[in-house]
Amino acid sequence: MDKFHIRGGNALKGRVSISGAKNSALPCMAAAILTPETITLHNIPYVRDIITMRRLLEDIGGHVLTPELRTHKISAANVELMSAPYELVKTMRASVLALGPLLARFGKARVSLPGGCAIGARPIDLHLAAFTKMGAEVVLEAGDVIARAPQDGLRGGEIEFEKISVTGTENVMMAATLARGKTVIHHAAREPEVRDLAELLNKMGARVRGAGTAKIEIDGVEGLGEAQHTIIPDRIETGTFIVAGAITKGELEIKDCNPEHCNRIIGKLRDVGVEIEEVNQSTLHVSCRKEIHAGDLQTEEYPGFPTDMQAQFMTLMTQANGRSEIVEKIFENRFMHASELQRMGARIQISHDKAVVEGPTQLIGARVLASDLRASASLVLAGLIAEGETIIDRVYHIDRGYEKIETKLKAVGADIVRLRDSVTAPLSSQEGVAA
Repeated sequence: MDKFHIRGGNALKGRVSISGAKNSALPCMAAAILTPETITLHNIPYVRDIITMRRLLEDIGGHVLTPELRTHKISAANVELMSAPYELVKTMRASVLALGPLLARFGKARVSLPGGCAIGARPIDLHLAAFTKMGAEVVLEAGDVIARAPQDGLRGGEIEFEKISVTGTENVMMAATLARGKTVIHHAAREPEVRDLAELLNKMGARVRGAGTAKIEIDGVEGLGEAQHTIIPDRIETGTFIVAGAITKGELEIKDCNPEHCNRIIGKLRDVGVEIEEVNQSTLHVSCRKEIHAGDLQTEEYPGFPTDMQAQFMTLMTQANGRSEIVEKIFENRFMHASELQRMGARIQISHDKAVVEGPTQLIGARVLASDLRASASLVLAGLIAEGETIIDRVYHIDRGYEKIETKLKAVGADIVRLRDSVTAPLSSQEGVAA
C-alpha cells in the first residue's frame, strides 16, 4: 500500500485549484441509470471513489466515455444486470445510490450492504423504509438488499426520515422522479450536494422542488432524458486547504471553489484567527499572520459545521493557544485520528463523543496510520508542521476523496512524496515507535 513521506516545516505559498465534489459526482453518476439517454458530467474529480462508481456502472451494462479527464459521458441504455456486487460496494458506501435508480427504472434491484470508511454504523434502514412506503417489497438475503417494485411501478408517498440522511435523501429523490404521483421528503438533507443532484435531475426532465430545504417535493414523470451538468466544487477539499495554509503560517490563493457552500467552515476558522478573504465568487485568499487561539466545535448536519472537517480542525487546534472542546454528533467512531496525533505529541483526551485538545504543541514526525478519508487529511496536515519526518500508511483512504493531494501540496511548497508499495524510508530517531 502506498505511503506519504512528509518533511515538515515549510510554509505553503501559491495557488491551489479545487476539484469537483466527489460527494456530488457520485449521486449524479448514479442518476444516469434513470434514463437510456446520455448524461454528460463535467468537473468530475479523479479520485478512487469515482473509479469505483464507474466500474459499477460498467459492470451492470452501462457505458462510460471520458473524452476529457474530468468529463464523463454515461449511457445506461443497455443495462442488463440489476445488481451492484459486494466486491465494489464493500469499498464505497455510495454504491448504495444505485438502488433507487435501478428500482425506479427497471422495477428491481439487488445491492450488497455498503462499506466505506470505518467511522461507525451508517445503516441504510432509512432508504429501505422509504422504498417500502413507495410500494416496493424489500428483503435482506445473504448480505444483499433485494428490492422489487409493484408491476405498475413505484408510487409517490410521504417520506419522513427519523434522522437526516444525505444518501437516503438522494436515493429516494432519484427513485421518486419516475414514481407515480407525488413524493414529499420530510426532514431531508440540505447539503449543496443534494441541491446539485436535484439540478441535474431537473435538467433531465424531473420535477423536483425544495432541494436545499428540509422538505423536498417530487412529481413523478414518465421518463427522463439526456442532460449536461457541471459538478460543484468540493467544499471539504476547500476547507482542508484553508487549514493547510493557516497551520503552516503560509499564504494560499484557493481557486475554483464556492465560498457560499463553506460559510460555516470559513466562519469557524475566522473565529480562531485564520485570515480568509473572499476575493470573488470562486476564489479565497488565506493567511495566518497571528497566533491561532482555541475554539470549541460541534459537528452538525448542513448548514452546521461538517463532520468531514472535524479531523482537520482538531489538527489545527493542536497549534492553538488554550483548550478546545470538539463534540462529534454525526458519527460515533470518528476520533480514530486522535490516537495517531497523540503519537506525534498532540495532547488530546477523548471521552465518548467529545475530544479535548490542549495547545499549542510542537508535533514530532512519526509513522502513523490513516483509518479513514478525513483522518488521512488530518495526518497530512500534522505532517506539514511536524518536526522531522512523518510517514503516513494506508493513503488509499485519502485517494478516495482528494485528487492528487500530494501533487497540489508539492506545488505550493510542501515537502511530500508518495512512496509505492516496495519503497521504504527511514525516520529520524525522534520517532521512537516502530510502524
